[in-house]
Amino acid sequence: MTRTAAREIAIQLGFSVASTGLDPQRAVEEFFEPEHYATLAAEGELYAGAPAERELDFIRRSVSGVAEHREELDRLIGKYAKGWRPERISRSAAAILRQAIFEVLYMPDVPDAAAMDEAVELAKGYEDADVVAFINGVLGGFYRGEVQKEDKPDA
Repeated sequence: MTRTAAREIAIQLGFSVASTGLDPQRAVEEFFEPEHYATLAAEGELYAGAPAERELDFIRRSVSGVAEHREELDRLIGKYAKGWRPERISRSAAAILRQAIFEVLYMPDVPDAAAMDEAVELAKGYEDADVVAFINGVLGGFYRGEVQKEDKPDA
């Protein structure tokens, strides 16, 4: 399983946790129970193979971290969602944004550009072009406003 596939599964599980209130670790465990996961293979190539331990660890850290930091992530989304009311943001777009911002802030082993670029690419499979552009804009604004300013030396 690729990191991209692991990221997409993490987003799906994050969406589920946010929608249902399930415990993140329990959601991951139940999702990857061999009997359950085997039934998903018919749904598409994404579930063709079980994740290796490295990808499974990425999924666990992502789902738990996004749930743990949800308020902060949503605050940042709101801050950079220029012209969009929170209720206008679809749940799938919010899940994608939370995942990307979480990776940038809390997963130093993931390159920032990879987290953001893959979020935009994954969004293309779930959202229309306007929402994909919105996600790209929010991530760009977030990066310039929160990450790049930290990298600048004090004058």
